[in-house]
Amino acid sequence: MGKALYRKYRSRSLDEIVGQEHITTTLSNALSQGKIAHAYLLTGPRGVGKTSIARILAHQINNLPYSEEPNLDIIEIDAASNNGVEDVRDLREKIPSAPVGAKYKVFIIDEVHMLSKAAFNALLKTLEEPPAHVIFILATTEAHKLPDTIISRTQRFSFRPVPQAKVVAHLKMIAQKENITIDDEALELIAIHGEGSFRDSISLLDQASSTKDHVARLDVEQLLGQVPMDLIEKLLTQIAAKDMSGCLQTLQTLADQGYEPAMIALQLGQSLRVKLMTTEEKVGLSTSTILNLARDILDVPGANNPQALLEIILLKYAANTNEGFQQPVPAIPQAAAVPQTPKPAEKIISSLTLTEPAAQSAKDSVNSKTKADPASVPTTEAPQIQAKAIDSTVAGLWHEALQTIKQSHNTLYGIARMARPTLEGDTLTLELTFAFHQKRLNEPRNKDILTKVMEQVRHTPTQVVCVLAQKQSNGAVAPTADSVSTISNIFGGAELLES
Repeated sequence: MGKALYRKYRSRSLDEIVGQEHITTTLSNALSQGKIAHAYLLTGPRGVGKTSIARILAHQINNLPYSEEPNLDIIEIDAASNNGVEDVRDLREKIPSAPVGAKYKVFIIDEVHMLSKAAFNALLKTLEEPPAHVIFILATTEAHKLPDTIISRTQRFSFRPVPQAKVVAHLKMIAQKENITIDDEALELIAIHGEGSFRDSISLLDQASSTKDHVARLDVEQLLGQVPMDLIEKLLTQIAAKDMSGCLQTLQTLADQGYEPAMIALQLGQSLRVKLMTTEEKVGLSTSTILNLARDILDVPGANNPQALLEIILLKYAANTNEGFQQPVPAIPQAAAVPQTPKPAEKIISSLTLTEPAAQSAKDSVNSKTKADPASVPTTEAPQIQAKAIDSTVAGLWHEALQTIKQSHNTLYGIARMARPTLEGDTLTLELTFAFHQKRLNEPRNKDILTKVMEQVRHTPTQVVCVLAQKQSNGAVAPTADSVSTISNIFGGAELLES
């Protein structure tokens, strides 16, 4: 039976690891100086070399030549399928026994975040004070799920996605050794789809090599179910030309050919991003339109009806290329028409204030009421609600954060999506309508997830503050503009809370 390419070309020494030089250099220096830790933690995205380095490190610590054959002193455990407390207790029973032939007994625990809470507790004491002949190497794609008590007892190494250029170069080297004839454009598309993962990219190359003797970009596009780029550009041109009929026909053609709406939206987003980053012709679309369109199509993959939503979004922009989907502004009670003296923080972002027509309407209403009854004018101490539109930049950041949260914390996503975000400096304020939603988001675990995701999106330290919406004069809480539709869309009228 043939061997998969990603296994055949798996690195066998630290020098062969590509794209993680910040880790391999540190480990090589430590090994040469005899500085060996009792526990290592390898974290990062999938397919970037965590397991490979764990195996290489286990062999080099013991001065053994690398081999994929089983070794009695190198024990690999998959925590995804051995995550119970009994599995850890069985592991602890093996720890006291001395190595069979090597200097150290090395335990590699892959996907360690999958261990149960009880299993972590069982492992903790052993990890803190293991016997001198035992070394742990933990690997995970989701380090945020590990208890801090576990992380603090290890040397942590954070892996990065491999740069696209290095992935392409590595794929080209493999293609030459395997006598695979493939175009550079096809290799670049494979690297883009791999998203920095060597394993995923090499596996796709292996699959593509079985399609034809000469692999072109079109072959890889068909393999991935991607839409030909000329049709993506045709859609954007039709939007710019306000050709609603042509846009609808193109979408129908793509649907008839079996292309998924999520893939179409993804490719549209990638094309729009390229147009913003380069001096390439923007097919008649303004920068603001490109930004708004790129933001709106992010909702397509998670929609209840992706095809319908994609059609509505594109037809909306084809009807008027200067309009995007804007957050509706809540109705303005007359009691709020005379504002208090604005605080300095309230002047920071002009887009968060009342829209001019709405403000003028409210002002006229109060002026009319004042003439009839001067005593009816509310004082500066009267309860009020500020009707604010969400700033487009903040909305874009928050939407990106929500999509990240949704991938692994669906219930938290459902609650967080009902929040109304504002950003002042490095403080993100999330306004909630209901107290129990605010309480859940303020829980340490959920607060930590929100903070880490926002820092990842903004690339800068961020403080997250969760507050309740201001109350109207009758004591009712002012609803956010999209809370009703959000609840209906996500929960169908029901509420779910994270356990």
